Amino acid sequence: MTTGTAKGAATLPLDTILAGDCIETMRGLPEASVDLIFADPPYNLQLKGDLHRPDNSKVDAVDDAWDRFDGFASYDRFTRAWLAEARRLLKPHGAIWVIGSYHNIFRVGAALQDAGYWLLNDVIWRKSNPMPNFRGKRLTNAHETLIWASKSEGAKYTFNYEALKALNEGVQMRSDWTIPLCTGHERVKDDHGDKAHPTQKPEALLHRVLVGTTNPGDVVLDPFFGTGTTGAVAKMLGRRWIGIEREESYRRVAGRRLERVRPLDRAALEVSTSKRAEPRVAFGVLVERGLLRPGEVLVNARGKAAKVRADGTLVGADVTGSIHQVGAAYEQAPSCNGWTYWHFRREGQLIPIDVLRQQVRDEMGDMP
Repeated sequence: MTTGTAKGAATLPLDTILAGDCIETMRGLPEASVDLIFADPPYNLQLKGDLHRPDNSKVDAVDDAWDRFDGFASYDRFTRAWLAEARRLLKPHGAIWVIGSYHNIFRVGAALQDAGYWLLNDVIWRKSNPMPNFRGKRLTNAHETLIWASKSEGAKYTFNYEALKALNEGVQMRSDWTIPLCTGHERVKDDHGDKAHPTQKPEALLHRVLVGTTNPGDVVLDPFFGTGTTGAVAKMLGRRWIGIEREESYRRVAGRRLERVRPLDRAALEVSTSKRAEPRVAFGVLVERGLLRPGEVLVNARGKAAKVRADGTLVGADVTGSIHQVGAAYEQAPSCNGWTYWHFRREGQLIPIDVLRQQVRDEMGDMP
């Protein structure tokens, strides 16, 4: 991990914390070079005066200079500017996550759409341990909102559906996530032993985002790096990362934090994948490669047979067509998955033809 500046950068400064204003720094990075952006911008909380608990102790709220704007117009100009640079940096099929509270997320959502991004989901992060509303004049603010958007409509963004389903004990991942606030040993401390950043996000939140919407080796940019949660999780998960942070104190603690992170080994980085995400292999490819020969007989589980033809179709009893069409005709069904329906015989054993398809996919994966 290094700290530097992107001014005049000819190449992408990977695994680096860049010092400076996020907009100016992004302008120094090459176009279409980033796979994913995770952004935790200022919330523009508009706090007026101190907040105290019932025992009159002061709440450590977000009152830093970086969260102050002259008004909504000023905040909107800032939002449009950094979103424009972020979109320039994204690869054609890249995506962005932005997190915020009710103070800013609706303005950010409109700016995303105005800038040409395509909204994919909004996610409610439900905090299992939220700060109470001490004055008792509003509901306890127990959630934040994340917006997930692709660079443009029709972009082939990364979505590891099966991996997120596995994280959720085999159930489809929903858009409401219950994750506790960052506390205890995970909370990064400054040189005085105090919490280093008021809005540090939990690593569990970034873990879910990166496992679900990136792959190992992808480049992840965080233009509001803070204490480096995005970089820490990206490094652990085998992703490359770039952080931009203007506050020297945050860069210092983030640097120390990242030095302690050890990447997972390659085997641990593998995640569950969907069959739909694997390369498409036509049945005819098996015939072309000689894995099945024209005239060879395929059978179903009940022993009903069909012959392979040179063009990759099957001919059976009173029916000719694809492996799926002939299987459907035999079953008198509207459709059939021919890959699991048909078997070939080798050394007295019946083997699903899907084994041959996977063999071809493995060979495709080994190609440079």
